[in-house]
Amino acid sequence: MKLSRAVRAVGTTFRRRAVDLLPFYVLGASVPAVARVVVFLAAFVGYLWLQSTGRLEAFYDGIREAGLEMPEFESEEAMVEWMDAIGAILADTLTSTDAAVLGGLFVLASFVFLVLFVLLSALASAGQLAACIACLRGERGLVPGVAGVRNYWLSFLGLFVLEFLVWALVTVGVALIGGVLWLGAGGESALEVLIVVVGVLVWLLAVLVIRALFTFAPAAIVVDEVGPITALRNGIGFLRRRPVEAVFYYVVSIGVAVGFTSVLSVLFIVDVVTIVPLVTALVLTPVLDLLKTTLYGGYRDAIAPPGPAGRRLRTQLRSGVGRGVGELATFVRSTPLLHGFTVAIGLVGFWMGWVAAEPLADIVEVSIRSRVQGLIPPAFALELFGNNWLVALTTAFSGLALAIPAVVAIWFNGVNIGMLSQLEADPDVLLAFVVPHGIIEVPAIIVAGALGIHLGLVWWRSVRGRLSRVELADELERAVWVLIGIGLLLAIAAVIEAFVSPYYWRPFL
Repeated sequence: MKLSRAVRAVGTTFRRRAVDLLPFYVLGASVPAVARVVVFLAAFVGYLWLQSTGRLEAFYDGIREAGLEMPEFESEEAMVEWMDAIGAILADTLTSTDAAVLGGLFVLASFVFLVLFVLLSALASAGQLAACIACLRGERGLVPGVAGVRNYWLSFLGLFVLEFLVWALVTVGVALIGGVLWLGAGGESALEVLIVVVGVLVWLLAVLVIRALFTFAPAAIVVDEVGPITALRNGIGFLRRRPVEAVFYYVVSIGVAVGFTSVLSVLFIVDVVTIVPLVTALVLTPVLDLLKTTLYGGYRDAIAPPGPAGRRLRTQLRSGVGRGVGELATFVRSTPLLHGFTVAIGLVGFWMGWVAAEPLADIVEVSIRSRVQGLIPPAFALELFGNNWLVALTTAFSGLALAIPAVVAIWFNGVNIGMLSQLEADPDVLLAFVVPHGIIEVPAIIVAGALGIHLGLVWWRSVRGRLSRVELADELERAVWVLIGIGLLLAIAAVIEAFVSPYYWRPFL
């Protein structure tokens, strides 16, 4: 396939079939939100342990006796010293049994988190690539994507494990050879440094080569419908027979990575960070996967690139936003009990956070005044929107895991707000700051949580055979439209929070 034709096919497919692809890519971005439930559970168990043994109260008493006062956030050096002092008091408070229990919880939670992350990533990747190849064949991508999760996840898991094993083998080999050479250097520092530098460079080159060899194997799984070993062999065969197309993909991928790194470094200066993972999940990753699948599928004569997109981009965006608002309103009207349940979860979390933070009220003090000092409104609005919409997206689609992560996310947000409210130095200022944007932002997050619980119920019905794949695909598509409507609300809330909330109350309070 000509490269120009491949690029046009990717652009047209993404424009025409974005809603077929995005559920699986948002699901991929939601994998950490699902896996972190284990971390939250371990932290909660650790908190209960310290509370039941009296260690928590002893820790608080130790801070009071030391007369430690929390410094201003702007003073980084003072904050580091304060945290070091807090850590020393905690170490003196804990017994060996406490350390063993907490350490065991940490190790167990880390292990389970890693296993869940890998398994869920395999499931999401299977749906992503299956949806890509279906869209490139002119089909509705959601239904084959749902089928692909079940049909290909084990092959993707095998591919992940295989790549890790190859990477580990190379790492051990480079380390052993480098160690032997380092020992044979006879204490010559210059030679030892040279060996280390060369070893690191060789290792990095090996990692890049391994990644290059495995790049087209995922596409081979869904195009050729084969297992991980055969997919790897077929992917390497594509590299040998179509080196120009493979190099083109590598150049595009590297260019995207370098470009985004440059953009991220600039955004980081103005404290804008979360917009990058948002754009990566919604645009860059699906586009690169489409390109990879287009090139490999063209090599296998397995795709039928679509024709022109038809509608103008402006018309398409306007229509999409309108449908998102409509689907949002319909979903809220049709699920009042679900939204009431979600609000109750948030209120329970708020109460738990308020109670948990009460012993800290005379130790830790936070101030909304200091947090809104020196903000750059446009950058602040962009960061708020990126963060809040990413939270909404991951809260909703993480709910596919039987609704548990969505419930935990709403509860945790309630806990966080409750603790901040309890520890706030100026409650009246906090209330004045929150109200203008909060009347939009909080309901939007509540709707995202309710959507996550709804998707969990939908998935359970699908697993039990009470919902067909087509019906499940319809629900996933509906969820994307609802989240587009939520995104519009959060964009409005972000503008208000950045340009209005920090300033309007100052003449009155």
